[in-house]
Amino acid sequence: MKITSAANPRVKLAAKLRGSRDRAQQQRIIIDGVREIGRAADAGVRFVEVFVCEELVDRDDAAGKLLERLDSAHVARFDLTQTLLEKLSFGERTEGIVAVAETPRRTLADLRLPKSPLVAVVEGVEKPGNLGAILRSADGAGVSAVIVADGGSDLYNPNAIRASLGTIFTLPVVTTTSAETIAWLREQKMNIFAARVDGTKDYTACDFTGPTAIVLGSEAHGLTAAWSGESITPIRLPMHGAADSLNVSATAAILFYEALRQRRGAS
Repeated sequence: MKITSAANPRVKLAAKLRGSRDRAQQQRIIIDGVREIGRAADAGVRFVEVFVCEELVDRDDAAGKLLERLDSAHVARFDLTQTLLEKLSFGERTEGIVAVAETPRRTLADLRLPKSPLVAVVEGVEKPGNLGAILRSADGAGVSAVIVADGGSDLYNPNAIRASLGTIFTLPVVTTTSAETIAWLREQKMNIFAARVDGTKDYTACDFTGPTAIVLGSEAHGLTAAWSGESITPIRLPMHGAADSLNVSATAAILFYEALRQRRGAS
């Protein structure tokens, strides 16, 4: 079906998915980018519809193969003009495909962890780009699962999807509260390490080889008081300049890869 008018109800509803309120109301998300849509498909995300501008799709590269895959899966397809597709896409992408999907739903009970898991917890992170970057690092370092606790940013914000390079769909990711997360981690007998500016233990002195949870807080305020007290080790990265901390996504990458280094050495 060819759509040429910006007043088309489908296009208008899809465009509204840029906003978190409409994503919540529609229980849908919008995914822009061949790599991101492909990884969502790999993860079994349920697509509602796909918008395509044929003149922008290179049939001989990944975009063409993805379109064939979506057509074979009988995802409802709507062909748009380039001008209309630009109303749905983000930045200056010209890959020609934007998808609408049902919002993935996972709970803590859905997580299936290996024998000695490495779990990342992200509390209150406000910038979707940082959240996506953390997920990308978690994917690269082999983190078992990511828990977004008391999220300050909508997990499926389009900027988070893009910054994660689509790994937001392939990683086990759960959203819940900090209280529920702490209770669950204790039930799993995890060693909990909370990254804090005032942490008392250098991260290189920590043992991340056992069942481990690495906890990171918001950009502006760090972790709440919930992540202090018995059974939680406050850790720090040494800072030798004027700044007292790194960007949260940089901190996450350092800690995840330190855990990976230790685990490789212990195996």
